[in-house]
Amino acid sequence: MRKLFGILFATALLCACTGKKSSDAGQGDTLALRYAQLLQISEQNGRMEATVSDPWKQGKTLQSVRVDHKKAEGTIQPLQRVVVFTTSHCQLLKYLGLADCIVGVCDLQYMLIPDIQQRVKEGKIADCGDAMSPDIERIIDLHPDAIFVSPFEGSGGFGKLEKLGIPIIQTADYMETSALGRAEWMRYYGRLFGEGCRADSLFHVVDSTYQSLKQYAATLPEGRSILTERKTGATWYTPGGASSMGTIIRDANGRYAFSEDKHGGSLALSFEQIIDKAGDSDIWAFKYNGSKMMSHEDLLREFHGYEALKAFRTGEIYECNTSVSPYFEETPFRPDYLLREMIILLHPHTNIGDLRYYKHL
Repeated sequence: MRKLFGILFATALLCACTGKKSSDAGQGDTLALRYAQLLQISEQNGRMEATVSDPWKQGKTLQSVRVDHKKAEGTIQPLQRVVVFTTSHCQLLKYLGLADCIVGVCDLQYMLIPDIQQRVKEGKIADCGDAMSPDIERIIDLHPDAIFVSPFEGSGGFGKLEKLGIPIIQTADYMETSALGRAEWMRYYGRLFGEGCRADSLFHVVDSTYQSLKQYAATLPEGRSILTERKTGATWYTPGGASSMGTIIRDANGRYAFSEDKHGGSLALSFEQIIDKAGDSDIWAFKYNGSKMMSHEDLLREFHGYEALKAFRTGEIYECNTSVSPYFEETPFRPDYLLREMIILLHPHTNIGDLRYYKHL
């Protein structure tokens, strides 16, 4: 599998680096993005300009970033030293061969990336503390070219970080409503480091693999029905039908009780609504963060009502413990991995390998 991935990546790299595109000397080349809805990118003579749309204010711009190999006012040069607040973006930089550019991270305890953990032990990467209250002095001492931070609606900015004079890259990719749309942001991030060609090539592999898996799933009989996540307090948050997970379930040729729903985010439902609509789902798959694998008894202690679920009674429960499974590290920029996982869950008799993130309870 790894050898095949290497061949596909090398082929894609050659195609991407030798491809031609039309240009407009006045405006530069607009990069054709296939899935990302919140990005616009143009390039001209070694200069890149990206505009990030505000996902919370329609028609507004969240951020504009200009990268130029030449030092110029209002631009940044290709990044060489960065502080990264999120585990998924650390993993992406590793995928792109740019892990050496990471000089600081936040929320280290949640990063399931052995290479990052080892570099911290060796003093090559600094632990900058909690992402919600980072160690400002340590960040200053690192002299980074930029800081990668996730924006949030109504956050009021980034506090002391904004006063450092260090460019902040707002990683709003998680607000894309499609999995491939989010993954396509790697083309933007790669260009921040002057590695657009490599990023385009990796995305080509991701997209091609995803489409191949989708076509394969379409040849299978309709898969099992699935219920996702579990009750939190009085609410059960489950993916909307138009969300990235809802789309992945559909692309895996599975059945999902909320597939007709038009919401791109999560649905906040009562347990009664879950039972009424999805209580007879064939399998139940959820994520959690814990020190040990959950048992049926643990689930009943959490909420006795779970025994009303068909999947609980038949034993078709699958858990993903994100404290040991690199789900959040890998899937944001490798949705092909997640689609493959879903095909295996929904079509248990397929022969495309073992589960990567989930385990049968």
